[in-house]
Amino acid sequence: MTCAILDDEPLALDLLADYCTQVPGLELKGQFDDALAGLAFLQDNPVDVVFLDIHMPRLTGLQLAQLLPQPGPRIVFTTAYDQYAVRSYELNAADYLLKPIAFERFVQAVQKVRQQLSAAPVASSVAHAAEAPPTAPDAMFVKNEHRLQRVAFDDILYIEGMKEYLMIYTTTGKVLTLQSFRRVEEVLPPERFARIHKSYLVALSRIEHVERGKVQVAGRLLPIGDTYRDSFNALIKAYNQL
Repeated sequence: MTCAILDDEPLALDLLADYCTQVPGLELKGQFDDALAGLAFLQDNPVDVVFLDIHMPRLTGLQLAQLLPQPGPRIVFTTAYDQYAVRSYELNAADYLLKPIAFERFVQAVQKVRQQLSAAPVASSVAHAAEAPPTAPDAMFVKNEHRLQRVAFDDILYIEGMKEYLMIYTTTGKVLTLQSFRRVEEVLPPERFARIHKSYLVALSRIEHVERGKVQVAGRLLPIGDTYRDSFNALIKAYNQL
């Protein structure tokens, strides 16, 4: 069984690589501390399983999982944050490992992937078609004044950061909330929304056009920051293929 590791933390990368050498029949094909470099490798070099860190710069593990070729490798998410567990299973992850990862827990994940791979060839295609995918959330609740306000994902145009506040622009108006971009990004579907700048996050379906380092949403030109340019371009490319 072949695998690859993506993690921006050198110690975590080395630990998982060492674990791979200790598991018979598990061959490490590549290890990367940069998400985009790992994505490029996986697009040309299929593997059976990817051990994928969630919290990485430029491109999160959740976003990267959406960009992998389909049918793609089994995904085992690795992270120090347990709040991503629900989202990872919506993406049909094979397993979810919380850091620090014990060797015994790593072996359990490998065995789970092996069982899935061995069962795949004999599984009926009709049975797969009958499996109902988990229902993904279609909205989020944000604190607005003294109440929690529901904001439907379909209604969001873009979000603008204003120091410790966020202004959410929707088809029905604006919502000001005391919230961080990080917290909102944990909730928004990564295949539908993209952070394009330290101060802006946009709904991909609401982009009217892209020009000269800017995107237009609802008639307003928003800048694309250098830090987010590569990951945004990758998401746009994947979105066009849906």
